[in-house]
Amino acid sequence: MLTLDRICKDFGARAVLHDLNLALEPGEIYGLLGPNGAGKTTTINIICGLLRADQGRVLMQGQPINRQMKSWIGVVPQSNLLYGSLSCQQNLRFFGRLYGLSRQQCQQRIEVCLEAVDLLNQRHAPVEGLSGGMQRRLSLAAAMLHRPRLVILDEPTTGLDIEARHEVWQLIRQFRAMGVTVLLTSHLFDEVDRLCQRIGIIKQGKIMAEGTLEQLRSLIPAREIVTVETPEPQHAIARARQLGYTHRYYGGDLAFWVPEDLDLKDLIDRFYGVRLESIARHPVGLEHVYLEVTRQPEAALTTSVFALT
Repeated sequence: MLTLDRICKDFGARAVLHDLNLALEPGEIYGLLGPNGAGKTTTINIICGLLRADQGRVLMQGQPINRQMKSWIGVVPQSNLLYGSLSCQQNLRFFGRLYGLSRQQCQQRIEVCLEAVDLLNQRHAPVEGLSGGMQRRLSLAAAMLHRPRLVILDEPTTGLDIEARHEVWQLIRQFRAMGVTVLLTSHLFDEVDRLCQRIGIIKQGKIMAEGTLEQLRSLIPAREIVTVETPEPQHAIARARQLGYTHRYYGGDLAFWVPEDLDLKDLIDRFYGVRLESIARHPVGLEHVYLEVTRQPEAALTTSVFALT
C-alpha cells in the first residue's frame, strides 16, 4: 500500500531521517514507536506532502505519489484541527468541501461518518462544548469523510481518559475492518500492543527493529522478566551473573532476564543467600523490547527483527 524507500531528510546540519525504509501492507494497522525527536512527525509530513524528502521515494501501490493519490490519505493530527464555534456538521461540511466533495456527496458522507463515530445526535452541537473524547471521534470522522485508503493517526488518544481511549480504539479497529490501512504513532505501549499487526521502532530517523509483537519479543532472550526488591542489589546482580541472567533497571526496579521456565520456589532458590524483600514475574512486553532497542547504539542493530542479541 505505502512504501518509503531510503528516505533522507536534513534540517540544516541535523539529519532527521536517515535511509528510512518502511512498507505498509493493505488493510493492516502498523504502529510506529520512537522517542521524541526520532523522526515520526517528519515521516508523516513527508507522506502527506507537507515536507519534501532530500532523498528517497514515497510510493503508493508501487507508484510515486501524485496529486490524485494524496486524496487517498486521511490524517488525524496530534492536536484536533476543529473549529470550536462550529457544530460537528459544519466542521465536517468544511472539510468535505476541502476534499472536493459535492454538496450532495458531502451531506451523505457526513451522515455516514457521524453515525460511525456515534455523534449523529450531536450533529448540531458546537465542538467547543464536546468532551475530549467526542472531539477526537469527530476528528476521526473528518479523516474518513472522503473514503481514504490510508489513515495516519498521530498520537490519537493522547490526553484522553480510559473510557474515551477504548472508544477510539474501537473506531480504529473499524478502519481495518473496512480495508483501510492505518499508520499509528503512539507512546502508549498497550495501545500499540492491542491494535497493531506489525510494529516498527524508529530511532535517529531509522527503523531499528520491526515485526509482529511475537517477533519483537524474541529479541529479548528470556522466558520472563523477574523484578526484585532487595537491600543488596549488587549481591543480587552478582548472583544473576553467575546464573547467566542479564540485569536491567526498569523505572528504577531491578530486573533480570530469566531464560528458563521456573516455578516460584525454584526461582527464589536461585537467589538463596540474597535478601529479597519481594519478587515479581512479568512476561516479556513491548516496553521491554522498546527500551532495549532504543538504548542500543545504531551499529548494534539492523532492520532485521532478529538483529538484537
